[in-house]
Amino acid sequence: MFQDLRRPGRRLPHRLIQLYAGLALYGASMALIIRSTLGNMPWDVLHQGLAHRIGWSIGAVSILVGALVLLAWIPLRQRPGLGTVSNVVVIGLAVDATLAVVTTPSSLLLRTGLLVAGVLLNAVATAAYIGVHLGPGPRDGLMTGLVRRTGGSVRLVRTSIEVAVVATGWLLGGTLGLGTVLYALAIGPLVQLLLPRMSVTLASTPTPTAGAPTPPG
Repeated sequence: MFQDLRRPGRRLPHRLIQLYAGLALYGASMALIIRSTLGNMPWDVLHQGLAHRIGWSIGAVSILVGALVLLAWIPLRQRPGLGTVSNVVVIGLAVDATLAVVTTPSSLLLRTGLLVAGVLLNAVATAAYIGVHLGPGPRDGLMTGLVRRTGGSVRLVRTSIEVAVVATGWLLGGTLGLGTVLYALAIGPLVQLLLPRMSVTLASTPTPTAGAPTPPG
C-alpha cells in the first residue's frame, strides 16, 4: 500500500501540499453549492438526505459514506492510495467547517453566485487532487473497479451509480435542482481543461542528445 510514496525523486512535499489543499478546497466548494440551495452535487444529494434522516452533519455523513464505499473496494480488488484515505476524512471536515461560517443568502443572485463559484472551485480542487497521482477518491475508485469487473463503459457505470445515488438522496430529502444539472454538465469539461495544468510530473523525461532522433509523440 502507498508504494508511490516510497519512490525517490517524486517531488513528494509539493504533491502532499497540493493534495491536501485540493481536498480542503473540494470540501469548501461542496459547502458553497449546498448553501446555494439550488441543487447539490450528485453524491451530496445523498449525503444531505441521510443527514436529515439520522441527524448528523453533512460532513460526518460524507465520511461515513466514503468509508463504506471504500469497503466496497475489497471485493473489486481496488488498491487505495494516501489520497484515497485522505479524501474520505479531509473533505468531510472541510465541508462542515465551511458550512459553519457560510450562510445561505436571501438573494437569488447571490445564491446563484455561490453555485457558480462552487462548481468552478470544485473543478480546480478535483484537478488538484487527481493531478498529484496519490490515489483516486473512493467514489471514483468504485466506478473504475466496476468498469473493470463488469466490462461496462465508464459512461454507463458512472451514470448508473449517480442516478441511483441521486434518486436515493432525493427520496431521503436531499436537494435536487438546477445546480445538480449544472454540475453534471460542467464538471467534466472543466476538469479536462484544468488537469493538464495541475498534473505533477512523476518522472523527468531525458533530454535527447545532439543528433539523436526525437521519440515520436
